[in-house]
Amino acid sequence: MRKLAVIIILFLTSIELAPGQGLYSPGSPQDDGRFAASTKQVNQFFRRFNGEESADGTKRYYEDDSNYRNRELRGKFISILFDNETSGIQNNLKTEFMKDVLSEPLPQYLAFHRGEWFAEVATTFIYKGKRENVTLFMKLQPEGLGYEWVVDRVSFAPFKNLFKKPQGDQKSFLHPMSHEIGFMNLRKAFQDNKLPEAYTPKEYEPDYLTLFLYEVKSGNLKFDNISDVKFHFFQINDWYFELNQFNRPGFNTGWLISNLIKLKPGDKEVVQKFIYDQN
Repeated sequence: MRKLAVIIILFLTSIELAPGQGLYSPGSPQDDGRFAASTKQVNQFFRRFNGEESADGTKRYYEDDSNYRNRELRGKFISILFDNETSGIQNNLKTEFMKDVLSEPLPQYLAFHRGEWFAEVATTFIYKGKRENVTLFMKLQPEGLGYEWVVDRVSFAPFKNLFKKPQGDQKSFLHPMSHEIGFMNLRKAFQDNKLPEAYTPKEYEPDYLTLFLYEVKSGNLKFDNISDVKFHFFQINDWYFELNQFNRPGFNTGWLISNLIKLKPGDKEVVQKFIYDQN
């Protein structure tokens, strides 16, 4: 269902776009055999996207090098950083993205420590004797003289089912004159009612991460395995893209952009809620 929703978003986005102009046509890179076939590491994806390594991947470019962030080199690299076999991202959308990224007056780059990107890690845990899927959302934060990855959010179906706040006429409530009886009717909220969340503010949202950590510390949730890792990027102005790893024969392999959306005002929050499974 989530994959279908992403496809729908991409379709609705792409039909509003006009083809842009880029240095190269995505999907048919001008690599003349010099480009290494696979972007093997996420850090290498950053370097290639920014034009900070040689075409064959053997040399790093730094600020004092004339090839550092060369626009033509970046154009060649970015054109081969899309998943061209399974994602279905339309060429006109890729071209418009490249046009924005490679803009001569205001080029855009990725920065490892700038935020606005995070990891989604699909894991399994043993919960009450049963293997369950748990999605961890990881972000980088400063720590001492460097940085560290931390768990920022968690999505776990059994937790979501714990909190089903009723709405409208189905919602229990404490009478506005409850203070006059010393809130004695709190017994109704916490002893006689199976949905105590009904008595919380409208803006209340359960803290699933705290609940997750409590269950881990209590021994009720035990780590089992990691099944997949992907990354979500919002660093490029007005764009979102997803980065996945593809292990397959051929040249279109490694860490590649598998999802691309042109963002209109308000879209960023919608996409983030979808990623975090908050819909």
